[in-house]
Formats: sequence, C-alpha cells, structure tokens
Amino acid sequence: MNKKKLAGHTAAAFEKEFGSGPQHLFLSPGRINIIGEHVDYNNGFVLPAAINKYVCFAVSESDSEQCTLIALDLNEKYSFSLPDPIVPVAAMWPNYILGVLQQLISMGLPVKGFQLAFSSTIPMGAGLSSSAAVECGFGFAMNTIFSLGLSKEQLALIGQKAEHTFAGVHCGIMDQFASVFGKKNKVIKLDCDSLAYEYHNADFRNYALLLLDSKVKHTHLTSGYNDRRRETAEGLAVVKANFPDVKHFRDCTEEQLLQLREVLGDVNFRRCHFVVKEIQRVRDAVTALEQADFAYLGSLISETHRGLSKEYEVSCPEIDFLVDMVLGEPTVLGARMMGGGFGGCAICLVEKGSEDDLIEKTSRAYSEKFGIVPEAYKIKISDGTSVYKP
Repeated sequence: MNKKKLAGHTAAAFEKEFGSGPQHLFLSPGRINIIGEHVDYNNGFVLPAAINKYVCFAVSESDSEQCTLIALDLNEKYSFSLPDPIVPVAAMWPNYILGVLQQLISMGLPVKGFQLAFSSTIPMGAGLSSSAAVECGFGFAMNTIFSLGLSKEQLALIGQKAEHTFAGVHCGIMDQFASVFGKKNKVIKLDCDSLAYEYHNADFRNYALLLLDSKVKHTHLTSGYNDRRRETAEGLAVVKANFPDVKHFRDCTEEQLLQLREVLGDVNFRRCHFVVKEIQRVRDAVTALEQADFAYLGSLISETHRGLSKEYEVSCPEIDFLVDMVLGEPTVLGARMMGGGFGGCAICLVEKGSEDDLIEKTSRAYSEKFGIVPEAYKIKISDGTSVYKP
C-alpha cells in the first residue's frame, strides 16, 4: 500500500468512526540504519534514514476534554479524559501515545481534546521502528494542531523519553531522530552525544537496499537490550577508570581495550570491543558512500553482522541463516541484522534487478529450514514526519 492509499484508508476509517472526515492527516516514517547498531545509547555515531513505510494519523480537535485513540490495524480503541492522570496502561500500543502526551502536559503546553485514528504500513516487529514512528508522528500532530512551538529535536527527545517511561525500553535517540529528520535520498550521520548531524547522499547507483523480514521476534528483546546497555556501561566505567582521557567509547581505541581484556572479563570485553569497532565502521561507511565505494560499504555492513552475532550476541539462528545465505550470492555486497536484535530484519545491499531472484531463492530455503515464510521489502529512502497533503 503506497502512502496515498494509506492516507485514504485511514481518513475513511476515521470518518466512519467519528461521523466526519479528519481535520488533519500526518505521515510518520519507519527507519533503517545503514550501519551503527547499538551505538546510539553508547554516545557513538549512527547512519540512519527514513523509509517509505509509514504510520498515518488522521486527527481532529474535539469540542471537549475527551480523547479517543483508534488503532485501526488492531481494531482496538482507547478513550480517556485530559484531566485524568496520564499513566501507562495494560495494553502496550496506547502507551507510545500516552507517553508523549504526558510530557506535553507536564511541560504546560496547551493540549486540548482530540480524536485520532492511525494505521501503518511499517511491519510490526521487523526492527523498522514502528514505535518511534508512532511517538514522533503523534508529537508532530499535536505540535501542528495546537501550535505548541516545539522544534524537531524536541519532538525526537520527547519520543525517546516516552519509550523509556511508558514502554520500558531504554532506547537511544536514533530511531526518533531519523523519523523526524529524514530526507529523501539522504542518510543522516548523527552524533548521538551532541545530536549534531549531517546529511550524506544515498545514491546507491546500480545497487539497492532490500530488507528480509525473518518474521520472528524472540521474547528476550527488551531484557536483552537492557542487559547490553548495562554491560557496556559497566565496561566503559572500567575503561574510564584506567584511561581518564576517555569520556565515551568514541575516545577509546581497540589497543586500550585489549590492555584491559582480563579486567573487563570476557562478556564485557566483547560488548565493548563491538561498540568501539562499530563506531569506526560508521566513519568508514560515510567515506565509502562519499566515494561511491559500494563494495567497501558492503564489507563494512557484513562485518557489523559478525560483530552483532558473535560479540554483541543479539542475533538469532533465523537472522544468521538469512545473512549467511544471501552473502553466498554474487549479487549481494553486504548483509546484516538490523535493529534491536533477536529477530526482525536483515538489511542487504544488492545489485538492482537481482531482488526478485534473491527473494525467491532465500524464501524457499528459509521456509524449508524454519517452516516460516519470510517477507521481503524493497525500500526507498524518504522524507521524515510531515503533514500529508493529497
């Protein structure tokens, strides 16, 4: 479904539910990350981009303090009144919206009652940050409708805090930043410490990005993610105690880590080693893009997967199988797990025109191995969160 059909579907469902068409339509994209996995919360650099998969919001201001949320894809509704305390609820999906709303109210911003319906073409659980798209799209909608005067950076930070406080996932800033700041045919090199950013051309010429969705999401995503945050924080504390000039992993060298290998212990050494190497791979990937050296870019992407699988240990058998299989094809320059881990998607840099054969071959082998039919997404790099104008 393209964005025009998505917007039409969402608006029609809104009108059916509320008796009149929405006053506003917004699109908020999912994101990919070319390289720089699990380094956003480690104050490193990342290289994300918004993609042409969206959450669409249909919204109208109501004439009361009553608010109604409708998740069209789940066929579920949640209603509340603004004077009531905004707290997390048992159903997870409203929390991404409530977490943003709670912050707007706590900032003393003039939010009023509203009616909202949303639908998405971002596949759930695929590591494409549908949650960040919901948070940022909703924040953008409130900012626009009620003239709150928030900057793009503030919207991204509010989305991140909502994820921390109402969803319980201590994510970095990358997902929300990419959703808000995305530009068509551009990747963003984001400094996750200062939030300084720069755009780089994402013209892959004879190559394209293909996502292979494993259709699995193992249950230890949240616990595993939070464990990795703890392990790298512990490791960084050891490094800083021994090398006072090191403030973040970006200041740390591989040689310094090797000197501390026994002190760190096996697990924390491997976690820290991955982060230090990954931060450097982001710098190298920017150079590869600027020089249109796609073979080098592909090799960096594949190196990242090896690190994620063996050192950071956030991959899984299904994703490892997909990556290993496509890397055996001459039309594939690089592939890796993308996102938080333990399932989700593999991102592949492939020759244009080879996608269909690759999808067919991979799907057949994966289905035979795991009894699951994977899904493939041919994606393009798109603009960030915006008002939708037909």
